[in-house]
Amino acid sequence: MTERPTTRTPEELHELGARHLWMHFSRMGNYAGAGQGGTEQLKVMERGEGCYLYDGDGKRYLDGLSGLFTVNAGHGRPELAAAAAAQASQLAYFPIWGYAHPPAIELAARLAELSPGDLNRVFFTTSGSEAVETAWKLARQYFQAIGEHRRYKVISRNVAYHGTSLGALAITGVASLRTPFEPLAPGGRHVPNTNRYRPFTGGVVGEGGMSEEEFGRVAADAIEQCILMEGPESVAAVFLEPLQNAGGCFTPPAGYFARVREICDRYGVLLVSDEVICAYGRLGHMFGADRYGYVPDIITSAKGLTSGYSPLGAVLVSDRIMEPFLTGEASFAHGITFGGHPVSCAVALANLDLFERDDLCGHVLAHQDEFRTTLENLRDIGIVGDVRGDGYFWAIELVRDQATRETFTHQEAEDLLRGYLSPRLFDDGLICRADDRGEPVLQFSPPLTAGPEEFDLIGKVLRGALSDAAARL
Repeated sequence: MTERPTTRTPEELHELGARHLWMHFSRMGNYAGAGQGGTEQLKVMERGEGCYLYDGDGKRYLDGLSGLFTVNAGHGRPELAAAAAAQASQLAYFPIWGYAHPPAIELAARLAELSPGDLNRVFFTTSGSEAVETAWKLARQYFQAIGEHRRYKVISRNVAYHGTSLGALAITGVASLRTPFEPLAPGGRHVPNTNRYRPFTGGVVGEGGMSEEEFGRVAADAIEQCILMEGPESVAAVFLEPLQNAGGCFTPPAGYFARVREICDRYGVLLVSDEVICAYGRLGHMFGADRYGYVPDIITSAKGLTSGYSPLGAVLVSDRIMEPFLTGEASFAHGITFGGHPVSCAVALANLDLFERDDLCGHVLAHQDEFRTTLENLRDIGIVGDVRGDGYFWAIELVRDQATRETFTHQEAEDLLRGYLSPRLFDDGLICRADDRGEPVLQFSPPLTAGPEEFDLIGKVLRGALSDAAARL
């Protein structure tokens, strides 16, 4: 792969970045040159190849997070770069506001073919937050169109993350992210999540306690209780990730989604499957709904659709939801300038070609147990509490005491995650996510091309870092 030459040294880039670049979700005062006396150096990646990234000094890092759950096909794919270049040279930009272009048409048709059930309509965005925002607006206008004017509320789960726009934040169940921007869009309601390790019901799930099926029914029934408490005539939609990201990869208990589907149908509520992370192979299927056996009314997606090579999101919608917009002067009063960008759509089509050619979903299903075993083998380290996930999306919850599941104080978690583990793992050549939106966890979502070599490296680096962290307590 040809490296793009630069006239800047790594040191110069660090200095310029700290002075001018406002990074997302970052404590900018920590960086040297940012203006507050910080001492950290920016982490600047210059190129990627396969499952690995390289900084300006040539040091290699395993991308154990796929950028941000995004680079599903891996870094440095010449086919995707070529698709972008070819489309840019032919038609670099044109909107889909009353017009169309071939890449958007072809991609919409392909996604409709791949989607579960009758989700045959595709509305393009540029990000996952925009996709969630779109789905909520669509749900509201849909019910207005069919005469159910009081339906505007949405239900989601505690600790669940659904995006950064004001509407998506109202759906998000992480209080620390919502509070700085309140008041948010009205209508967001939250119910318990499916954390088996710390069930909201108390006690334990399995191990002689409540069965998984019982826990799944109780968790789903909490949604029904919320619908009834709010008034079914006021609830528009339920937003659920197939596998919940924030909090650390909460998988659905057996029977959970079947019960949720039943509840939504009973009260005329739309079921939205938020698959910004879970779609496009992350769980070994094109959509997470396929893995867990349910058909939603709407799917929100982004990230892996282009493997991050160009920004694009897609909202997949059932024929039933589309129907009122096909009559008279009706139109969905919503649009995004760069939604359905021709270059991004061309890249997405090439990305889906790679998925088929290399059978990336099959690769994940073939190797997911190896990945699971790599992480499960770390349970002999005292601070490893729970290991959970599916496909190529896993989390390790860290605890003070394995037997009691005692967690850390806020300051202890801060010192453990940000003070020690994050810099240590990075120095050891592993990029993953240290997350404290809930209990302290480490999250892993490597490119879907990863295999035994990458798993071995993840296991080796984690064993050293976690063992040393445990010894520090």
